[in-house]
Amino acid sequence: MKRREFIVSTAALLVAPRHLHAQTKPRRIGFLGVWADEPARDPIHAAWLSGLRDKGWIEGKNLLVEYRYVPDRLPALAAELVALIPDVLVAPGPQAAQALKSATSTIPIVFVAVADPVGLGLVPSLSRPSGNITGLATMVPDDFGAKRLEIVRELVPRATKIALLVNPNNPIHRLYLGEFLSRTAERLGVALLTVEAMTAEELDISFASAAALHVDAVMDLGDPLTFFQAPRIVALAAKYHLPTSYLFRRCADVGGLVVYGPISPICTAVQPAMSIKS
Repeated sequence: MKRREFIVSTAALLVAPRHLHAQTKPRRIGFLGVWADEPARDPIHAAWLSGLRDKGWIEGKNLLVEYRYVPDRLPALAAELVALIPDVLVAPGPQAAQALKSATSTIPIVFVAVADPVGLGLVPSLSRPSGNITGLATMVPDDFGAKRLEIVRELVPRATKIALLVNPNNPIHRLYLGEFLSRTAERLGVALLTVEAMTAEELDISFASAAALHVDAVMDLGDPLTFFQAPRIVALAAKYHLPTSYLFRRCADVGGLVVYGPISPICTAVQPAMSIKS
């Protein structure tokens, strides 16, 4: 995704600061995160605040941001944010978007980094989201999952077993897992296994399990966990000598083998970008 587009989309839901000079009450945003326990740890969050400042919105001055970060308490925290009656709610990821949509049908919600908002039931269509929720879809045309597997097979031609690194709490993973296991695996002639991780510590267990299962490669389906833990999963892939495909460019930047994922969301789809470590 392009972070600046996310920033502008969120800022557009707020009235221009010049109209607030006569007002004493700052605007309020509810931010429901799913991983970082402190906003300072999130580079996307830093870019978001920078974009808001460019638009004249200064946190602590004319803007108040209510942060909530506890992955296993998203429904309760969503209700807590809604009770504060913010001007807009921000959902960075599918888990947060679902929790906020369930919590309110009136307060505007902006989501970002949701691969398939239609498939998840967040919006009825990309062109006409309707209701109180909109955002940026990182949807890629055609059979994106199959393409990623094809790239893994090109890198490891003799691969017969590939492990999918998934977060069972990520609804996008649940949505696409069936497709991977039914059509794509049969067409490519590979056995697809799953290894799960919901915490940083579980990533170590997942890679150890993949190695114990004697898989030939790993494919990270992409999750806030693996985004923030990019150095960790790249190091684990090297430790266990497992060729690994990643969704986020951040993984290539810290030494990951290959990345294939969306880079520029538009109203209907994004084009994939590929990066291979030389």
